[in-house]
Amino acid sequence: MLSFRVEPEVAEKVREMSVSLGIPQSQMMREALRRHLNALAAQHDALVYEENPLTPEELAFASTERWAPAEDWSDWVDAAG
Repeated sequence: MLSFRVEPEVAEKVREMSVSLGIPQSQMMREALRRHLNALAAQHDALVYEENPLTPEELAFASTERWAPAEDWSDWVDAAG
């Protein structure tokens, strides 16, 4: 459980927004916190990627041609009946 203080103006904005959205204030705050934590994690992931970019071997899996079927099975469309 978390508990913290905010400025009265911020608290009023939270009240107004939660009423306009028709959701409880606590639900709105949980969602806002979750989104902010996700944004921070994404920034961290970007920094890690910059420090450790993918190797050529790892990038080999990015080529979509390699994920296509090895054979053309399109003539089997009518095989199911």
